[in-house]
Amino acid sequence: MIASDTERAQEAAHDLRQSHTFCPVEEAEVVAVIGGDGFMLHTLHQMLDSGDVKPVYGVNLGTVGFLMNKYRKGGKLLDRVNRARTIAIAPLRMEAVTQDGVKTTFCAINEVSLLRETRQTAKIEVSVDDRVRIEELVCDGVLVATPAGSTAYNLSAHGPILPLDSNLLALTPISPFRPRRWNGALLPDRSRIQLRVREPSKRPVSAVADQKEVRDIAEVTLEIARESELTLLFDPGHALDERIVAEQFVA
Repeated sequence: MIASDTERAQEAAHDLRQSHTFCPVEEAEVVAVIGGDGFMLHTLHQMLDSGDVKPVYGVNLGTVGFLMNKYRKGGKLLDRVNRARTIAIAPLRMEAVTQDGVKTTFCAINEVSLLRETRQTAKIEVSVDDRVRIEELVCDGVLVATPAGSTAYNLSAHGPILPLDSNLLALTPISPFRPRRWNGALLPDRSRIQLRVREPSKRPVSAVADQKEVRDIAEVTLEIARESELTLLFDPGHALDERIVAEQFVA
């Protein structure tokens, strides 16, 4: 079990320790994550960074809990884990090159977003599979979201909600100015997306992979990291794919 340092999460963790015996994380077959969506993402990124990826069962003690299961005080966690349904998600791999030529690689479970750093709008060239699709996107930014992340920043930016089994990525502009009528694109998740910054000295841009930021980028290449697949566990009837479908009917 891994619990966030919030008071509510620590109280829940204490309650669970009264009825369960937990082993060290490195010996575990399944990891219970106690906290909110942000802490879940933090934990999943730690697994990806360490190369020790295990199935994860989230217990929501945060606000939304989109990636989590409902907390039940005194409930039998092990029984719930044994009955849980598995959902596999593959993160995006971001390879970013800065204006100084420094290369950085991060994974994103929700989305990778490019954002202007100053009051100047960004100008970004958009290519898919080495073919230029938009020579100059003038905008506050642009993001690429996975199905798992399509209900997060992507939805706030008026991007589409993607079912988990859609095999799609959402390419969504953030406050686009030109082309004015371009609302984004749906791309096969086998696509290789390249985003190049134009006029970088005048219009600097940062790239953010979930919570990790690289500033003053020159270009970013994105593709699904299939070798880094993650497994989330959900109670029957409350799985992530059902929540994504239900979110489309929220008025």
